[in-house]
Parts: sequence; C-alpha cells; structure tokens
Amino acid sequence: MSKVVVAMSGGVDSSVAAALLKEQGHDVTGMMLRLWSEPGKEDSNRCCTPDSMAQARRVAAKLDIPFYVIDAKEIFHKTVVNYFMDGYARAETPNPCLVCNRQIRWEFLFNHATALGADYMATGHYVRLGNQNGAVHLIKGVDPAKDQSYVLHVMSQEKLRRALFPVGEYPKSEIRAIAERLGLAVAKRPDSQDLCFLAGDDYRNFLQRNGPQMLTPGTIVNRQGQVLGEHTGLPNYTIGQRKGLGIASAQPLYVLGKDAAANTLIVGTADELGQEQLLAVNVNWPGGVVPQNPFRADVKIRYTAREAPAEVTPLENGTKARVRFDAPQRDITPGQAAVFYDGDQVLGGGVILSSK
Repeated sequence: MSKVVVAMSGGVDSSVAAALLKEQGHDVTGMMLRLWSEPGKEDSNRCCTPDSMAQARRVAAKLDIPFYVIDAKEIFHKTVVNYFMDGYARAETPNPCLVCNRQIRWEFLFNHATALGADYMATGHYVRLGNQNGAVHLIKGVDPAKDQSYVLHVMSQEKLRRALFPVGEYPKSEIRAIAERLGLAVAKRPDSQDLCFLAGDDYRNFLQRNGPQMLTPGTIVNRQGQVLGEHTGLPNYTIGQRKGLGIASAQPLYVLGKDAAANTLIVGTADELGQEQLLAVNVNWPGGVVPQNPFRADVKIRYTAREAPAEVTPLENGTKARVRFDAPQRDITPGQAAVFYDGDQVLGGGVILSSK
C-alpha cells in the first residue's frame, strides 16, 4: 500500500482522483493550497475560495481521509503573479499555469507531500503516464477535449516517477458519473477555465489595478513603420487579434506583434500574419533525455490550438529549441508554450521567445 497525497481543489476532478486512489487501496491524504488573492478581494482566488475549501473538506470527510490546508499565498504571489505581471511588462502573453505547475504544485506542494512521508503525489489532471526504456513518459489523457498535457510538459523525470494521475484514464463524463455513484456533492460542480487569481475578472482590469504603468497608450504601425492609429496599452492586445483595433482600413488588419521598447503595436493583413518558425527557451524534456539532433514532431503553440507538424532543433544543450513548421502558423505568441508531441506522448516543450 502506497501513501499518496492528493492535491485537492474542491472540484470534481481532484475529488474523484482521491476517491479512485482510496478504492485502489492506497493510504490517501488530501492537501489543499491557500493561494494569494488580490487585496480587497480576499478569498476570491477560485482555487481556494471558502466554498472550494468547504467542498474539499466535505469530500475528504466522505472518503474518510485526512485533509490539510497549506498556506502558499506569499510564494504564489512571488512566483506566479509576478511572472504574469512581468510577462505583460515585456509585451508577452504569459501563461502563469506553466510556472504554477512547475514551482507551486510540483515543487512547493510536492515538498510538503514528501515531508508527510508520501510515496506519490496525485492531481486531477487529465493526463496519463507510460513506461518506456526505463523512463516514465507523459501521455495525453484519453479525453481529447480535456487533455492537460500541454501545461504539464514542465514536469521533470524525477517528479513523473512519483506522480499519479487517476482521472486521465477516463472521459470527463465518466468522472462525473463516478462522483455521482460515490455520492460526492461536487459531481455537478462546473469547471472553471479562467486564471484562478483573476476571480473571473478580465485580466485587463487586473492589470489596470495592479500595473497601470503597463497600459500606456502608443502608436499602431504597419510593418513599414507607417503610423495607422493609437493603441490603449500593449497588454490589451493579443497576436492575431482583429477586432477592437480602432483602425479604418480597406483590408482587415490583425495584430502581428508588439515592440515593448518603442511601445508600438504592429499590425498587418492576414497574408502577413503567419510565421513559419519560432524560438523556444527554458525547454524541458520530461522523458529525461535531451535530443542531440533535429527531429520531427507535432507542435502545439497554445493550450487550445491544434498540433502542427514541424522540425524541432535542440539548441544550447537542449535549453532552447528552434521550431520550423511545415506551414505558417497564424498565432505564434511570445509567452505561450510550444509543446512537442510524438502521437500522444509529450517529448518536450518551452516558452516561446519569438517567432523569428
């Protein structure tokens, strides 16, 4: 019998993860993080609202497992919220879920789990694990609509060897059915897609309150440097955006890029939008082996994007990678992740630095 700590959030996925592990005979403990909330909106972080905490406690009591709450407010703000703010200050579109999974869930919380003597830590993520050539590999969840391998590409081989993902073997509908069968009150609790610390608010409003200096108006230019209009602050725009530019043009214009140093928004036509390559940094290889030569892969450039065939060339001992797509990609966005797949298996991934 293994001792397993389950990261619980009060949602149906982590609750069923705990239930499945208990049914399998493991010694299960629930653990929840109390995360940072914006001043004046205390307890608004959707991952640890009073209701979420109460739901997690209720599930733990129903399953007859111990339950602990760990204070992570300070490290969450320092690590995740600052990463979010710094990314927008660099005119990127950051994905804070990546750093949260790497440094909060699979570092800070994992260390607390092992301090309790846990053999494994489990979460409610929709991914699977596979074994090949003595290594543990990260595999997509069976439900393609819920697969979360994109945000977990940051995991190391060390952590994968001590990870469990029970719900990854099931479609979401079956997870809810299991919760119903077990009488868990969270069975019909809706999923939340927004960043937890935004508490359902628009990120632009969050930046206005916490980093108004980023929202300095500037010029909108085309690739030739011709001034076409004025923007309201670079963080208000994303690569590929068409609506809300406030420019009269004979052809539809899209956001092509941002120049933080000049505080300019670069726009162009649909023909100018696609890019054939990108450079990724902080690349991680969850299988534990860094490729030495270029290889073919399917590459996903956003959580909701479809994979696209490409050639990946590892650079600087695998810490960076150049990705050349077979066909131009419209929405290559600095700050998002580029994740490399071989079928359902995650080969690696890193943060997009540029599309050049």
